[in-house]
Amino acid sequence: MQHPVTIAKIIADKPLVHFVKNASDNAACPADAGDRQDSAYLVPGDLMLVGKTRGAYSCVSYQSAADRKQHSTVGRVRSTSLTPVLPTPSALARGLDRPLDSSWRKITIKKGPRDRLRIGGEAIYPAAESVHNGVIHATAAPANGILQFAGDGSVPFNQASADAGDCLVRMQRVADLLVVQDNERCGGATVTFTGFYRRKQRRR
Repeated sequence: MQHPVTIAKIIADKPLVHFVKNASDNAACPADAGDRQDSAYLVPGDLMLVGKTRGAYSCVSYQSAADRKQHSTVGRVRSTSLTPVLPTPSALARGLDRPLDSSWRKITIKKGPRDRLRIGGEAIYPAAESVHNGVIHATAAPANGILQFAGDGSVPFNQASADAGDCLVRMQRVADLLVVQDNERCGGATVTFTGFYRRKQRRR
C-alpha cells in the first residue's frame, strides 16, 4: 500500500488481446519466457490493475464490474497492449445519490464536513461453510485525486500500520469507475474491497 495501484487500459489495434501462459503453468506472474496463448482475453478499452512488469510482459488483474461472483482473471499480457490511465480528481464525489457496487460489494460516498467525504462499504465472501464479511466506515478528505484512509480516518494514512491490523484503503476515480485498493485487513479471511465499482443503476 506504499504506492497507488497502477491502472491501465487495453489499446491494441486487434479485437482480442489474449493472456499468455508462462513456460510452466505453475510459474509466478510474470515470467520472462513463454508466450503460449491462453483462452482468456481482453478487448480494447478494458481497464485493469497492473502489477509487476518483466521483459515484454506485465502482470494484470481484470475483473468485470458486472460480475455476479467474486472472480478476477490474473495473468500476463504484452506491455505494448497497455496504456496508463490517470485518475479523474474532480470526480471522486460524483454520483453521491447512488451507491457504487460490484454486485457482491457496495461502497457509498457522501459529502461530509468541510472538504471531507463520508465513506461506507460492505463486502461479503461466501466461504464453504460460512460467510465472511467486511465493513469500512470512515471520514476523509481527498488529495491530488486520491482518497485514502486508515480505519475510520482519524489516524493519518501514512502513520497507520498494517502490521497492527489497521484497515488501509485507497480510492480513485477513473472514467466512470471507482478503483479501490485495500490491504486485505478490512474484514474476515479472503474479504477484500480491491477492484472496480460502477454507480448502481436506478430501477425503472
